[in-house]
Amino acid sequence: MKSLRVGSVVFAVLVGAAALVGCDGGSQPPTSPKAGTDPAGGAAAQEGPKGSLHDFKMKTIFGEERSLGDFRGKVVLVVNTASECGYTPQYAGLEKLHERFEAKGFSVLGFPSNDFGAQEPGTDAEIATFCTSKFGVKFPMFSKITVKGSDKHPLYTFLTQAAPAGEVKWNFEKFLVGKDGVVLGRFPSAVEPEDEKLVGALEKALGS
Repeated sequence: MKSLRVGSVVFAVLVGAAALVGCDGGSQPPTSPKAGTDPAGGAAAQEGPKGSLHDFKMKTIFGEERSLGDFRGKVVLVVNTASECGYTPQYAGLEKLHERFEAKGFSVLGFPSNDFGAQEPGTDAEIATFCTSKFGVKFPMFSKITVKGSDKHPLYTFLTQAAPAGEVKWNFEKFLVGKDGVVLGRFPSAVEPEDEKLVGALEKALGS
């Protein structure tokens, strides 16, 4: 009789311990996935990062702060540029693209970067002079930033998460962003500014 009573006490203690373990986050029973997540717990593939391009404030190549919210309602092409790259002549095509569609609500946004082959060593002032004198660039240019690695600017964290294909691979990679600040497409460096696929995507975005 005594051993039966002891056994009951031990059983009660074990049940109580099990109940306490159930309070631990790692031991709770699985719950249904929340909206916007997949069963594995990651973000749903169709859901990009929160926010938009318009949430960022950047320094222009002339040292002034500018909100990218100024481009709300416009389609933009964000490009990381460099002055000593094999793709540098694309500045001319980017300016032509900018001029061709500007009146319809489009702008190229240039972000110089020295991340690839140290091909953008100049100061902001030197870059501005080079772009205007060599290629007649009139589209907005911004201060030099880092577009990859541990020091990557938050703007490029947003862009590369919104169009997943890993880090930016080289100078003159292009991100097409819609009127609402959401990334619509990503084009590698070798795609020329006036490539029909890029222009087609741009025209579609302008018409939406």
